[in-house]
Amino acid sequence: MSSKETYLGEVQDVNGTTVSISLSAESLTGFVYIDGHGYRVGQVGSFVRIPIGYNDLFGIVSQVGASAVPDKLSESLPNGYRWMTIQLIGEGARNGTFQRGLSQYPTIGDEVHLVSEKELKRIYGRPDRPYFVQLGHVSNAASIPALIDVNKLVTRHSAIVGTTGSGKSTTVASIINSLSDKSRYPSSRIIMLDLHGEYAQALRDRAQIFKINRDATPRPNEKELNIPFWALSFDELCDICFGDFNNEKDRNVVMERVQQFKSQSLIKYPRAGVTKDSMSVDSPVPFSIHKLWYELYLETYATYYKDRAGPPRDNLAFETDASGAEMKGNAQLGIPPTFKKVNTAAGEEKINWLPQALNIGKQLDLLGTKLRIPRYSFIFNPGPHTPKADGKVSEDLDTLLQEWIGSSQPVSILDLSGAPSDILQTTISVLLRVVYEAIFWARNLSQGGRHRPLLIVMEEAHLYLNDASRHQSRASSTVQRIVKEGRKYGIGAMIVSQRPSEINPTILSQCGTFFALRLANSTDRGHITSAISDNLDGLTGMLPILKTGEAIILGEAVKLPMRTTIKAPPKDRRPDSLDPLVYDEVASEDSLTPGGWGIPMEPQPHYEELVEVWRAQTPYVSRIKH
Repeated sequence: MSSKETYLGEVQDVNGTTVSISLSAESLTGFVYIDGHGYRVGQVGSFVRIPIGYNDLFGIVSQVGASAVPDKLSESLPNGYRWMTIQLIGEGARNGTFQRGLSQYPTIGDEVHLVSEKELKRIYGRPDRPYFVQLGHVSNAASIPALIDVNKLVTRHSAIVGTTGSGKSTTVASIINSLSDKSRYPSSRIIMLDLHGEYAQALRDRAQIFKINRDATPRPNEKELNIPFWALSFDELCDICFGDFNNEKDRNVVMERVQQFKSQSLIKYPRAGVTKDSMSVDSPVPFSIHKLWYELYLETYATYYKDRAGPPRDNLAFETDASGAEMKGNAQLGIPPTFKKVNTAAGEEKINWLPQALNIGKQLDLLGTKLRIPRYSFIFNPGPHTPKADGKVSEDLDTLLQEWIGSSQPVSILDLSGAPSDILQTTISVLLRVVYEAIFWARNLSQGGRHRPLLIVMEEAHLYLNDASRHQSRASSTVQRIVKEGRKYGIGAMIVSQRPSEINPTILSQCGTFFALRLANSTDRGHITSAISDNLDGLTGMLPILKTGEAIILGEAVKLPMRTTIKAPPKDRRPDSLDPLVYDEVASEDSLTPGGWGIPMEPQPHYEELVEVWRAQTPYVSRIKH
């Protein structure tokens, strides 16, 4: 291929990485063929190269036509020559090697050439290399596979953004399917935060699913998701158990009690790595939240017989039921005791309030309610991790972490669709912190991230990474640590969102690779443009017109930015997020029965099933028999 065949024009202006090119009158125009492949010359998003010595500089066309004429020439050349603006992105040697960044800049008069498909194949990489995964093909060159560098994708973090319906969930499923291929990556390790229960079907043969309040008849690869309350920091525990305190004094007293309960548990059941002197209120040491609640409830509400001898605690004035039994309540079930009133009838024993040190009645009522409601059991009664009154547990955190990050399956899906909405964001914050701290402190162990890196996939990230509330701020702070420091410890983040403008900008700015699907909102596009390292306004300007399942991939995991058609998984392996079919036009034209509104209604639809799944908070009918 001669240089004349690909010649476009000459460099006329260089401003940093932005280069203005005047197209030659003899240069290629329209649709041309080179080496049997057709090209549209001057397309926004296409590539050009500038030969300099033994190397080539590569750039992407961001503007074409009159708008690309430099400002100083726009008046003298009102109809001007044909111009292009390109953004330089990297350089490569003639043998096909390519690297991002520039060691030199072009000068005035340097020739500019079209990049052929043959050259792109050499630059983009070879699919047989194990550190590349193929997600589809370059949109305007079907013969060029879209290859992603696994090393850069995981440790340098990534973001997948796109308007709802753009193919975002399908893209996530395609990426995770590729990364969890045991034939290529037998030790891959991925955790997914699945807020809507979308990915169990798509990843059923390579994922262990942990679900909150799972069905009575769970699927074979489904386990209960338990998050022991005693693994929470004190601030997280307050958010879930007590809410806001009336004053700092009450909060400090509760903190001292938690510290005391943990110390007593540690004395009776010593645990490696922590002593009574080194333990803090945030240390993950088992204690009984039920016993703590009951003790605080007595101090806040109890009455006692005034004139009896002995300490007040031995003379509590419990109310009695019809059988005459004292109504002492049940700490483990969250049932509060009932006390006699201070005012007594003539002849009865006099009763006084127990001297109160706390004013936390509202907080204790809230905690008691949560201890009684089964939907909070995944935190307050976490299976074998539930402490007895003295702090003894059947299983420690090692079994929990082994299930989450040491499973025989490469993917662990933490299905949070059953989490109560009032503690969802705190639950997410806890999960992220626990996983991060475990990997961080185990960085030099075989279970740590340096020996076996971990990828954390965060679906619907805009719901908990935008700092709008205290709970979101905690999750955001943890993820900021991950994206800033995780590379050194083998922890990677994949942020998935339909509203990137609502995500903390620090988090987005640390993402090395972007999968940008269709984005119609200008604010969201602006955040993506400002977050990417390359000055590629022209390329991101194409985001509103991308087809469903098409993405512009930019950043460190790809050799060159590319507009990519993502290969979707088979229909039975896609996330449960596809658009419902209102009317099937194809079936209608082929005289087949159209779907959706085109299907006749059932003669006797079973609406008792609707009520069942609503009450059970699960989309799967399991108990009603017809």
